[in-house]
Amino acid sequence: MTKRTSAKYKIDRRMGENIWGRPKSPVNKREYGPGQHGQRRKNKLSDFGTQLRAKQKLKGYYGDLTEKQFRKIYGEAERVKGDTGEMLVGMLERRLDAVVYRAKFVPTIFAARQFVNHGHVTVNGKRVNIASYKVSEGDLIEVRQRSKQLAIVLEAVALAERDVPDYMEVDHNKMTAKFIRTPSLSDVPYPVVMEPNLVVEYYAKN
Repeated sequence: MTKRTSAKYKIDRRMGENIWGRPKSPVNKREYGPGQHGQRRKNKLSDFGTQLRAKQKLKGYYGDLTEKQFRKIYGEAERVKGDTGEMLVGMLERRLDAVVYRAKFVPTIFAARQFVNHGHVTVNGKRVNIASYKVSEGDLIEVRQRSKQLAIVLEAVALAERDVPDYMEVDHNKMTAKFIRTPSLSDVPYPVVMEPNLVVEYYAKN
């Protein structure tokens, strides 16, 4: 188990929320944080703490991105005209690993990154092995022929715990996904409340 893969359980515990909506999340059994002091009564978070937590939750949801990666995406969102929080979510959803996860080609966002890195995916017929690759509207993403019968793919397609969002068209018989449009915050099927506006406030002050 990789460091990133094992981290997903710690992220749920640290946030005190089942941020991916997984049945096996440790938060389903224990809502307190990890470690020997996890059961202590929580103090009310300051504004900074609330903003930091919102950033950590959003960053963790997309595979526990590094601060450098996340800050770069935020910088791109900030330069685009419009609501920065909405732009940030849209750019995160355009990442190839996020698209592969949303299409239910793999069971977790962590598996999606590895799946892409190992060369199992094509975009418009060309193999792409960079998880952070930005998908454009109208792009066709496909699982390569030799990868379509992998156990991880068959397991993900059968998952009943999440649905494919309507900003994508997915054919699980052909294992293809078309990215129709960049979603807004309200379009994204987060199992928990995400607050990109607080992320914007965090970076505005830090």
